Amino acid sequence: FMASGGGGGGAMMLYLASAISCIFAIEGLASQETAQKGNVLGLIGVGGGIAATLVGSAAPRPLLMQMAGTMGVGAITGLGVASKVGVTELPQLVAAFHSLVGVAAVATAFASMLIEGAHATLTHQVAVYTAAVIGAVTVTGSLVAFAKLQGLVKGSPFTLPFKRFVNVAMMVALIPLYNMFVGAGALAGLPALSIASLMAALFGLIVTAGVGGGDMPVVITLLNSASGWALCAEGFVLQNNLLTIVGALIGSSGALLSDIMCTAMNKGIVTTVGLFEKPIVRKALAPGAEQEQKEATTASVPSIVSKLRDSSKVMIVPGYGLAVSKGQYALSSLITSLQKDGKTVHLAVHPVAGRMPGQLNVLLAEAGVPYDIVFEMEEVNEDMADYDLILVIGANDTVNSAAEDDPTCEIYGMPVIRAWEGREVVVFKRSLGVGYAGLDNPVFYNPNTEMLLGDAKDLLDGLMAGYSA
Repeated sequence: FMASGGGGGGAMMLYLASAISCIFAIEGLASQETAQKGNVLGLIGVGGGIAATLVGSAAPRPLLMQMAGTMGVGAITGLGVASKVGVTELPQLVAAFHSLVGVAAVATAFASMLIEGAHATLTHQVAVYTAAVIGAVTVTGSLVAFAKLQGLVKGSPFTLPFKRFVNVAMMVALIPLYNMFVGAGALAGLPALSIASLMAALFGLIVTAGVGGGDMPVVITLLNSASGWALCAEGFVLQNNLLTIVGALIGSSGALLSDIMCTAMNKGIVTTVGLFEKPIVRKALAPGAEQEQKEATTASVPSIVSKLRDSSKVMIVPGYGLAVSKGQYALSSLITSLQKDGKTVHLAVHPVAGRMPGQLNVLLAEAGVPYDIVFEMEEVNEDMADYDLILVIGANDTVNSAAEDDPTCEIYGMPVIRAWEGREVVVFKRSLGVGYAGLDNPVFYNPNTEMLLGDAKDLLDGLMAGYSA
């Protein structure tokens, strides 16, 4: 059954239709306007794939009942978990689901070898080894990412002595283990496959644990890519074209998104995941010099209401703080009120805003914020000086001017939204503390910047009440 991949013309047609649906689903998800259609196509593709597997399996009735029961448990569990997860917990949910893909890949690889035994071809063995290794990396990497995002462990990077040597040694060791697995053949190669899987799992744990919280969005996309390639290898193991196509789609799109994210952070992928230690740059004070003491100007809700009334063009830069406070609906109501008064309101979203790519876009869409007023950073960055008022809500590192002005800053060179170029800037923040990357933000101390301290949702509710009065 595992190697059948789907016999019969009806099953093959379903596989083809499902693959096409998944391809168009990826295209649909590329735009907010077509995201719902893309989601539906994705569901159709996955559902069609399941149906094709059942049709083509020619499994006896008892086995079909077992499959139906297993799928029922999975469906109920998935619905239960998803119904309790808010937009702010999406990164953790995605990481957890990635780990399940890895578990499936590893389990399928071992089960396939147990079934094929001495009849396994070289191609089959290569696919099995690839699926097991990539799957094992995905399992532990995703679990560590989940633990960090959920706050179960500290988000700071885990420092391992001789980390570079350990990482390289484990990668190199996978080569002789592959030779042992293929050379032994059949069941005799299972010990080598087991050691390789354990080593890959350890590698995934060490690498992900060594990534700081600020780089976690890139880790999420990399794990997404890894789960896709594990799925692709699983397709070769099961001789299932749909799994191979969908896995390649997920793997390649995740890799491309990782590259886009790294470019947005001005980092290479190898540097971001910490395969090699990165030197820490610290700003040194001149002998006898004292650290400059800066003071930020704080504002009140009534004063910001007056600024809103006096402004004709407003830019809003949302960040993860908006998601944490669940202030998206209050923000949407404020935007609607401003637009009714004839004011121009736009939003600028940074590529790495939030804890995973697109999280802020989903948050805004959930609250009914019109798609046509939400722009990417590069679409509006050159026009920031044209806005009378810029509201930075829960964002910090993505509007840090030190990324452009201070060569000694850790994020120097990272493209940021130039919020500080607006005529007036108001930053919504719980406190004057540092952001997720642990860096101070010079924008807070600019003469044209005022800090509105408190919970973003409460502040937005106050602004809405004051503006509507």
